Amino acid sequence: MKKRVDVDYPYSSQTINSLSDLQCKTVLIQTISAILILGVAECTVKLSSTLQYPAINCRKHSAVLTEFGAVGDGKTSNTKAFKAAIDSLSKHASDGGALLIVPPGKWLTGSFNLTSHFTLFLHKDALLLGSTDESEFPQLPPLPSYGTTIRRFTSLIFGTNLTDVVITGNNGTIDGQGATWWTKYPSGGLLNVTRPCMIELMYSNQIQISNLILINSPYSFVHPVYSSDILIQGLTILAPIDSPNTHGIQPDSCTNTRIEDCFIEPGDDCIFVKSGYDQYGIRFGMPSKQLVIRRLTCISPDNAIISLGSEMSGGIQDVRIEDITAFNMEAGLRIKTAIGRGGFVKDIYVRRLTMKTTKYVFWISGDYNKHPDNGFDPKALPEIHGINYRDVVAENVNVSAKFDGITNDVFTGICISNVNITLSQTPKALQWNCSNIAGVTSNVTPKPCNLLPEQKGVVCHFPEDKLPIEHVQLKACSATTA
Repeated sequence: MKKRVDVDYPYSSQTINSLSDLQCKTVLIQTISAILILGVAECTVKLSSTLQYPAINCRKHSAVLTEFGAVGDGKTSNTKAFKAAIDSLSKHASDGGALLIVPPGKWLTGSFNLTSHFTLFLHKDALLLGSTDESEFPQLPPLPSYGTTIRRFTSLIFGTNLTDVVITGNNGTIDGQGATWWTKYPSGGLLNVTRPCMIELMYSNQIQISNLILINSPYSFVHPVYSSDILIQGLTILAPIDSPNTHGIQPDSCTNTRIEDCFIEPGDDCIFVKSGYDQYGIRFGMPSKQLVIRRLTCISPDNAIISLGSEMSGGIQDVRIEDITAFNMEAGLRIKTAIGRGGFVKDIYVRRLTMKTTKYVFWISGDYNKHPDNGFDPKALPEIHGINYRDVVAENVNVSAKFDGITNDVFTGICISNVNITLSQTPKALQWNCSNIAGVTSNVTPKPCNLLPEQKGVVCHFPEDKLPIEHVQLKACSATTA
């Protein structure tokens, strides 16, 4: 049965005023049908007693948050209600799983933990508000691949050692109310722990995060870590451009991940791929690999569409990026590393990238010399190899490329083909700044540096096989809402 679904914006007036026609049009990719009016998508969803949604797995049992004493006034803390609901529904894990519906209303909550074989569903008129009370966010020990000293606040929505978890909705909204946390940014000396992410799942598998509007996270928005078989799609992610470290989606030592059909305008990188820091990441040894990123629209004036590293000591391999549109960026794909990182970034493939207004189109840095402590091994050199770009169009560009390898550690196998870069009115005189790299180019304008010689007829590789996560298809699920 078809139903009309549009996007509603329960944002602050400042956020609404910042939305452009382009942003609204991109958000509409997530909907079945919508109307664009005056730059804001006006919406209505008329739900019957049957809720329908796509998911990796459907659930036999369901409940509504209000059954557990929740109050949707935006003022009452519902942390206990969320915990009670999930604890009650967890008993159905071995009997078809369970669905928790967050109905229309403003639901203030601190951190709560999910369970396996479970779906959290936000109605389009549901606004889940993250608490600004630190006592509602328990502290966790440091991630083992990042060091031993930096503790962390638990994320707003958290889970560990889970299987088969779905966080979805019909474009319901989660507002992390990050402004209070941003003023306590660690460099200001007010916190000695890391701010909470919005969604963080650890040591888990079979994860779906989809069809939600996420705004104002205290820290990174979506952070799967040490996990596998992850599907992230149909998200709208928004934060002020000056909000610190509000990365959009941050797969961290994850395998078999698919990110697609999202609009991301954060305060940091749109996508940030990581795998551990220096000696800790090397020792933990869990790479990020088999990652598909496609059909994204990104805006982030001081950051990159996609950053690989600099925390890449566990390795990053087999990343496939295609059909990306970006506006007003600092960089396209940025690879960051340094002496002491070890690890590798290899077998990276990019095609059909369109950029309008950017400082750098291509950027690889071997001198990103931030370290968690002084215990790193200066002989631990990173391997950067097999970086492939093709079919790129970029307009209003200041610098075509900045490629800085490491002395005695040349970054190799760089391939760039079929690229057309149009410069800004005030471009840098040196368009291709290259050192300690090796590779080839073909049909690239402006002319690349001598370390990337022209080799006519080269088409840089992009794999045509499918990763396992690309074969995952969603099921048509339904549940009774009344």
